[in-house]
Amino acid sequence: MNSLFKFFLNLFPRTLLIRISYLMRPLVAFFLKGDRYTDPIDGKSYRTFLPYGYASVRENVLAPGTLSLERHRLFWLYLKNETSFFSETLNVLHFAPEQAFLKKFKKLKNINYTTTDLNSPIADVKADICALPFKDNSYDFIICNHVLEHIPDDTKAMQELYRVLAPGGTAILQVPYQAQRAITFEDNTITDQKKRTRIFGQYDHVRVYGTDYFDKLRSIGFHVDALDYTKNISEDDLERYRICSGELLPVCKK
Repeated sequence: MNSLFKFFLNLFPRTLLIRISYLMRPLVAFFLKGDRYTDPIDGKSYRTFLPYGYASVRENVLAPGTLSLERHRLFWLYLKNETSFFSETLNVLHFAPEQAFLKKFKKLKNINYTTTDLNSPIADVKADICALPFKDNSYDFIICNHVLEHIPDDTKAMQELYRVLAPGGTAILQVPYQAQRAITFEDNTITDQKKRTRIFGQYDHVRVYGTDYFDKLRSIGFHVDALDYTKNISEDDLERYRICSGELLPVCKK
């Protein structure tokens, strides 16, 4: 199955392949049923996950049922185990809503849930993250994962996120970053998609973040906990859920 998936990775654009995977996921999930790996988002288990990647393919990371990746599963466990997201009355703003979460969050009765994106047809509000149409201090909880690396003016985007977050509120602002890189690298002259993929990790990324990302969020005004939540998860469960040990979760407060 993984060899066949690699063949299609090379044959089709990644965005098209994900759409195909989403449409066929019940069939793929059925054939990969097993008990070795578990997706905590839907609780289903498989003999293997699927490979995924742009600049390079990571093996055994894409859950067949929800199409979640390592970061989605880590975020889900944090939400489930460490927050009142599923019980408290909250105004929630979700940028570029992931398919792994969208239906589950929409069903929650305790949250007032708004999704937004500049282009996505499934978002409730079409909006530019650098010029949001929401009032100051509007949202108790903001989810904005793997968005900022696409935004040329990420400073303005961070300022807007801070503006619409309510005092005492929480924003989870995941980005892909390189733990060994101290300083974020960006170069606006790099516009070729293949070169962007090679340098930034994906054809539509405009930078590769370093660990200074957390300090930049602090400079905007956020109180940032660069949380290594993987330390709360046993080694057996990290492997069972296919989560990367040591990945930091940016938990931002206002």
